[in-house]
Amino acid sequence: MNDSTPAEDGYDGDDAMIADVFARDCSSRRIVENFAGKWGMLALAALHEGSYRFNALRRRVDGVSEKMLAQTLQGLERDGLVLRHVQTTIPPHVEYSLTPFGEKVAEGIVRLIRLVETEVNNTNRG
Repeated sequence: MNDSTPAEDGYDGDDAMIADVFARDCSSRRIVENFAGKWGMLALAALHEGSYRFNALRRRVDGVSEKMLAQTLQGLERDGLVLRHVQTTIPPHVEYSLTPFGEKVAEGIVRLIRLVETEVNNTNRG
């Protein structure tokens, strides 16, 4: 007999999947893997400041290549964290911003970044 609770099994009483990032096949794990990488976290933190056009975002996230930023943004867009706005001007302008879900994730990332920066600054003073 299984003594685990329904939530531990990854199912609720209706046999619907409950998101569990520790489960290998859970879609929430893929989303976390996409934004938890170096470039994903930095892109989300930058977009938390406001919308950016691609090249401005690349300058803000110092050190990221054009290819890596494009791949990162595609993944974040696919996961519902980032919106891509194409303005039909000549030449076309593309601007990136956060979705409501992306805002929530970015808030947590920004808090974590501030914590780390504060600790590093405090450590360097002593």
